[in-house]
Amino acid sequence: MTTQGLVELTAKLMAIPSVSRNEVEIADWTQQFLSNLPWLEVTRFKNSIIARTMLGRSERVLMAGHLDTVPPAGNEQPVVDDSGLFGLGSCDMKGGLAVMLLLAKTHPKPGRDLTFILYSGEEIERSANELRMLAEKHRDLLECDVAILCEPTNSRVEAGCQGSIRMQVIIRGTRAHSARPWMGKNAIHLAAPLISLLGHEDLHRVPIDGCEFIETSQAVGIQGGVAGNVVPDEVRVTINSRFAPDKTLDQAIELLRSRFISSFQPGDIVEVSVEDATPGAPPNLSNPLLKELVEISSQDPVAKLGLTDVSLFAELGIAATNFGPGDSGLAHSPQERVENDDLFKSHECLSKFIDPT
Repeated sequence: MTTQGLVELTAKLMAIPSVSRNEVEIADWTQQFLSNLPWLEVTRFKNSIIARTMLGRSERVLMAGHLDTVPPAGNEQPVVDDSGLFGLGSCDMKGGLAVMLLLAKTHPKPGRDLTFILYSGEEIERSANELRMLAEKHRDLLECDVAILCEPTNSRVEAGCQGSIRMQVIIRGTRAHSARPWMGKNAIHLAAPLISLLGHEDLHRVPIDGCEFIETSQAVGIQGGVAGNVVPDEVRVTINSRFAPDKTLDQAIELLRSRFISSFQPGDIVEVSVEDATPGAPPNLSNPLLKELVEISSQDPVAKLGLTDVSLFAELGIAATNFGPGDSGLAHSPQERVENDDLFKSHECLSKFIDPT
């Protein structure tokens, strides 16, 4: 299979529906593809496939990519033209999966031992993520010297990742008839300072290892109201915060509390709960293997503005980065696509990396 076969392989993967929780078919297909390569030891865990070379090399590179996609937006069928592929999953991340599969097929004796993990449940809640389940139940399968998440990065090292916190703030008032609002306390109105503060917050830029992370906090949900003639006694505001990996999870949570809960007045009844929280991952660009990948890519690294499973590898003490074909700005959109040149470049860079001369 030549590099041009990357386009056909990507199209094949795109044509297999794999919206989260429906990855059985693509897992079956991937398992069969890898099982036909006798130099690989292939293991299946739920709907995730792990394939490894066992050559006794002094270094092991792990490459990982998720099989699932978000729901379609009228772009279910792959469209191929002379420049690239268009459709659901093209860049996030079946182009990256195709690169991994081609590397597995064409490098039976790589200079570095390889582990390929193609896993399910990445696009939904953390508890469904099968890579995290693997780390809990079969930690040995993740052993490596460096891990590469083949997420879309335009074939450029996107180092580390932001952490993420989802926090719910409940503001309580007093219910009353809307014709006599002075007899109550409108919980929605009490939330106004918090919403205003979130809406006017400046971006906070944090440089780490020459990469600039941007911290943001957004109101991503609000629920309140009883009826059209009732002063509401409760409102719930959900905040999502993305923070730089120079902070621990506890530090980021405390900062978020102090920054926004201070907007309330003494006597206001406010409850705060953390619904979900994941730490970030540092760039780790002093790691010699990651430095080598940066040099091969011929592009300066940038910070990963988003949360990826690089954070999991950081929790495990494994140096990791994001590197793969596609523009992440097009992921999850009706315009999703991946360019042929980007597929070829990712494949070329990773081929050099796993087979150093």
